[in-house]
Amino acid sequence: MLTYLIKRLLEMIPTLFGITLISFFIIQLAPGKPTDVMSEMNPKITPEARERLEKLYHLDKPIIVQYGLWLKRVVKLDFGESFSSDRRPVIQKIWDTKQPLIDRCLFITFLINILSMFLIFLIAIPIGISSATHPYSIFDKVATTSVFIGFAIPGFWLALLLMMLFGIYLDWLPISGFKSIYYDSLTFTGKILDRTQHLILPLFISSFGGLAGISRYMRSGMLEVIRQDFITTARAKGLSEKKVIYKHAFRNALLPIITLIGLSVPGLVGGSVIFEQVFGIPGMGQLFYKSVMSRDYPLVMAILTLGGGLTLIGNLIADIGYMIADPRIRAK
Repeated sequence: MLTYLIKRLLEMIPTLFGITLISFFIIQLAPGKPTDVMSEMNPKITPEARERLEKLYHLDKPIIVQYGLWLKRVVKLDFGESFSSDRRPVIQKIWDTKQPLIDRCLFITFLINILSMFLIFLIAIPIGISSATHPYSIFDKVATTSVFIGFAIPGFWLALLLMMLFGIYLDWLPISGFKSIYYDSLTFTGKILDRTQHLILPLFISSFGGLAGISRYMRSGMLEVIRQDFITTARAKGLSEKKVIYKHAFRNALLPIITLIGLSVPGLVGGSVIFEQVFGIPGMGQLFYKSVMSRDYPLVMAILTLGGGLTLIGNLIADIGYMIADPRIRAK
């Protein structure tokens, strides 16, 4: 197994290189340059000043040369400086050490998505198992209907409805940001309550769609497994239905879920651009959106590289999960 892991880790290096290469060339296809954003806000800027800006950011060089300069810095874990007006290092914008841990972009998105994944699997797996063990029952029909609704409703539209209901009409929950403007004057308990209130709506929106998908995958996986001969044999031996389902069937039905867990890893950092924009949450999704709109190439590439690396790590985690869940894969 150790040899397999080393081999997979070595294979990740050229794959990550390919991801960064393609990403770098694709973002260059976007119309305009970062200097256009800077110059459009200043009508008095001269063509000479624009040329100096392009030389400053190496935008006057061929794309392959720009990529080589970027890659040379990244090997040293230096993603360069942001093209925005503050000219801060990209790493500092992603992980600002001057901010408290809980207020950093990366931590905010990581926290929301970890909690969302926990809620999704905590609720969806039992729903899927119950639907599979009681097919076409009232519970299964209600769950199936809820799933279709979850797939059909756009997340941003549901977010706006919930903001109007709980934030405006009922005035129960805050609808924007990650903390209140009077947060610093609150007690320790009050600060925890304030953060919790700000998390409720984003967590619900983040979990709603995933809950529907995971429960369906769990249901279909369990339905396929419980029809296998070894389940019939386990029941014939006199094992309790609970032991048959949760000890024998559940483990074999986990393979599709393990795949989804691996695919969810990049979302821990990538976050959701939509719900972070809707709720005004200063996380990685909002940071990525702003960097794309301002053509901040170094920041865009840093986030894409981080997402690409996590995608590869997620695939590796899924492969390891396969080996743990299915001894037949370990034997191969």
